[in-house]
Amino acid sequence: MTSRILVPMDDSEMAEHALEHALETYPDAEITVLHVVGEPSGMMGKATSLALADDIEEAAEERASAIFDRAHGITGDREISTDVAWGNPSKVIVNQAESFDAVVIGSHGGSLADRLFVGNVAQQVFRHSPAPVTVVR
Repeated sequence: MTSRILVPMDDSEMAEHALEHALETYPDAEITVLHVVGEPSGMMGKATSLALADDIEEAAEERASAIFDRAHGITGDREISTDVAWGNPSKVIVNQAESFDAVVIGSHGGSLADRLFVGNVAQQVFRHSPAPVTVVR
C-alpha cells in the first residue's frame, strides 16, 4: 500500500501537474510537498538572489512559502505536509525519498539556464531514487 508520497515542487507548471497527479492517484496517502533551495551561487539563476540576500535562510523560507501557498491552493481542503531543504535538488530529493513509498515529480522545471547548470532533476531522481518515481508532464 502506498501511504506516503513525496512531491518535490519548484515554481514550474510541471510541478503543479505532479501535485495534481499525486492527489488524484493517491487519494488516501499522506502527501509531502518538498521545496529544495539550491545552494546560493553567482552562477545558479534564481539562487543568485539568495546569495545576495542579507538573511539567506529568511529569503529561502519566503521563496518556499510562495510555492507552498500555490500547493495549498491546488490541494484545497486536503491536508498536506510541507518541507524546505537546502542543497543540490536531485541529491536532496533522492535522500528524502528513502522515507517515502513513492515520488511524484514534474518532468522539468526552472529556466533553461537552471537546467543547464543544475541538470535535469527529474532524470537524476528517476535514476537514483530508492522509491518508485512517477514523472508527470
